[in-house]
Amino acid sequence: MTDASAPASSPTDARADDRLTWARAASGEPDLALDRASMDAGFRSYWRGAKADGRTVIVMDSPPDKEDVRPWLRIRALLETGGVRVPRVLAEDAERGFLLLEDLGHRTYLHVFEADARDADAMLDAAVAQLLKLQAIAPPNDLPAYDEALLTRELRLFDEWFLGTNLGVALDCGDLEGLDRVYRALIDAALAQPQVLVHRDFMPRNLMPLADGDGPAVLDFQDAVRGPIAYDALSLFKDAFWSWPPERVDAWLDRYHARALDAGLPVPSRERFRRDADWIGVQRHLKVMGIFARLNHRDGKPKYIADAPRFLAYLDDVVPRYSELAPLAALLDRHVRPRLTAHA
Repeated sequence: MTDASAPASSPTDARADDRLTWARAASGEPDLALDRASMDAGFRSYWRGAKADGRTVIVMDSPPDKEDVRPWLRIRALLETGGVRVPRVLAEDAERGFLLLEDLGHRTYLHVFEADARDADAMLDAAVAQLLKLQAIAPPNDLPAYDEALLTRELRLFDEWFLGTNLGVALDCGDLEGLDRVYRALIDAALAQPQVLVHRDFMPRNLMPLADGDGPAVLDFQDAVRGPIAYDALSLFKDAFWSWPPERVDAWLDRYHARALDAGLPVPSRERFRRDADWIGVQRHLKVMGIFARLNHRDGKPKYIADAPRFLAYLDDVVPRYSELAPLAALLDRHVRPRLTAHA
C-alpha cells in the first residue's frame, strides 16, 4: 500500500535519484555524494563527487528531452582527434543523458581574470594555441553551416527579444528597413569570410586553465559549425562577461592574425581580417543581447541581461566607423541608449 498523504515525487527529484544512482555505478563508488558544480545557461547541469581516494569527478546531466548529449560527444571526439584539449570522458550513458568526466577544477579563465588579470597575455596566447588547433580541423561534411538562415535567425533575436520584449520598442517602417539593410550587410560579410570550424562560444568562461600547462581545456563546444574564421577570435577578446581596453583587443587580434598566418590558416590580409572581426562582432553582440533578453523573459534567468551595457559599448566602438551600419547607430541612439540609461 502507498501513503496517500505523502507527496508524489517530482520529475526533478526522480532525475536527481537517477543521476546519483548512475554516478555511483559509473564511478564504482557506492557512497558517492554529488554537489552542484555549475549550471549552463541551457539545460545541462554539472555535479562534483569525491571518491574514496580523495579524487573528484564531474557528472554532466543533460536531460535527453531538453538537450541531447550526443552532439557534445561527437564534437568532443572531433576536437580531441585534432589535438584540442577537451574534458576526458570516464563513462557515458548517452540515452539517459549522463556523462562521468574528469574534474578540471573550479576555475575558468573568467574566474581567473576576475581575481587577477595580470597574466592575461600569456593565458590568451595559450587559448589562441587551442583555437588554432580547432580551426585547423576540417569540418565534417554534415556539420551545420553558419549559413544565411542561421545568421538571420540569430540577428532577429535582437529585434524580437531585446528591442521588443525587453525594451518594449515598437519599430516603425523606417527602423525595420534600416535594420534589414544592416542585417543584409552583416550576413553578406560573414558568408564572404574564409570558412573553418567554429566553436561559437570560444570565450573565457568556456576555457579551463590546467595546472600541468596542457591547456586550457575547451568546454561547451557542442554547437560547433562551419563558419567565418574571425568569429571565435573575436568572441575570445570581446567577451560576453569581461571587457578589455580596446587597445589590448586590437593587439591581441593582430597577434592572432599573425599566428594564424604562420599556422597556414586561410586568414585574409590584416586589414580585411580586422574589418571581418568588426562586422562579425556586431552580429555576435546583437545576437547575444537577444539571447540574454530571452533568458530573462522566457527562461527566468535574469542575471545575464545585466550585461547589456557591455554590448552597447562594444557596438559603440565599431558601428560609427562604417557608413553601412549607420541605420543601426541611429536605432541605438533613438531606442536603446535612452531606455538602458533609464533602467540603470
